[in-house]
Amino acid sequence: MPIPAGHPRRDLDRLRRRSIRTLVAGVALGSTGHIAAVTVATLAAEDLAGSSAWAGLPGAAVILGAAIGAPTLSAVMVRAGRRTGLVAGYATGILGALLAVDALVFRVFPLLLLGTVLIGFANSANTLSRYVAADLVPYARRAAALSLVVWGATVGAVVGPNLVSVAGTFAVAIGLPRLAGAYLLPAFFVAAAALLSFVLLRPDPYALADPSEVREEGENAVDPIRMLLRRPSVWVALVALVTVQGVMVLVMTMTPIHMTETGHDLAAVGLVLSTHTFGMYALSPISGRLADRFGSAPVVVTGLAVTGIAAALSAIAPPDGGYVLAFALFLLGFGWSLGYVAGSAAVTGGLTLPERTRLQGWTDSLIWSSGAVASLGSGMIVAWAGFAALGLLGAALVLVPIWVVVARRGHLVGIGEPAA
Repeated sequence: MPIPAGHPRRDLDRLRRRSIRTLVAGVALGSTGHIAAVTVATLAAEDLAGSSAWAGLPGAAVILGAAIGAPTLSAVMVRAGRRTGLVAGYATGILGALLAVDALVFRVFPLLLLGTVLIGFANSANTLSRYVAADLVPYARRAAALSLVVWGATVGAVVGPNLVSVAGTFAVAIGLPRLAGAYLLPAFFVAAAALLSFVLLRPDPYALADPSEVREEGENAVDPIRMLLRRPSVWVALVALVTVQGVMVLVMTMTPIHMTETGHDLAAVGLVLSTHTFGMYALSPISGRLADRFGSAPVVVTGLAVTGIAAALSAIAPPDGGYVLAFALFLLGFGWSLGYVAGSAAVTGGLTLPERTRLQGWTDSLIWSSGAVASLGSGMIVAWAGFAALGLLGAALVLVPIWVVVARRGHLVGIGEPAA
């Protein structure tokens, strides 16, 4: 799409910077509401279903919503622009939050699941925002721009859970169930993200895309997804993205249960998960700088290796080794950050904007799906072979992807180079 006519270079740079700041703020707001809702999802499910057996369904519903939302919103973006896609995603989340509140008021469990699916759908707007930022800068700075948007989720990870109690008190004060307060938070914060995106993402980020990232010939022609996935630069990066997501979720999901079963209190569990979140989001700008400086391939390999080491360390941590487990979960988060940021920057190099946008949605859908499989399988593995076996499996799973990326490293986009 063309750069807006009549804008001097200085104005274009200013508009691009404003768009990136808007995307970061939108992710911070959207993730705050999303994480607040996820924090109480299992409690809400147990309350409505009357049994802990169904408590895990909202987690699966969130992942299902995100897996559906990413390709759906990317298709909307191709037809109507990035801003429209993001606003549509956030608007869906508002509806989902309100349905969840109704579900708690009228005690309808299926309605809670529907609302949770829509909340997950909205979260795909948060994750797609990183790609929008990447389009606004030359490839040599794409990973850094992308990582800033990923960093925005740090705000939600810190603020969201801490607002749940306050929101619950407010809900009771206005005559709603206490747990409904956590679903009022996404209704408010996601609405703020939608309004911010609608007002400030003008001109549409498509129109502001860096000219080095726009391929004029055949711009309107979009290859089918199956053709895009055959490109070596795409599937090599996808292997890395799916692996770091799957291994991270595999180990992280069962860590709280493992800790409580080995005598750790909730404060220790909270500390370990906080260090994990810090490694995932707070350090993402470092991951972006490294990818821009050294290229995608070495950073992806490093991310996979760190993820594998973290999984192995979690397996050998002694039962009373809370600090060892905390360090392992920090490394697990940082390894994910390295692989996620560098892989996201590499996966769509050398494609037209419409091709890139469609592929980004399907990429995120695959990432979320791998997380769902890992989440569902982790409990079965622990029940059958124990937590140590789970960690060792996670370490083993990175070996083949490391070999694939090293063997095919020439296909991952280098600094400022076109895709192979």
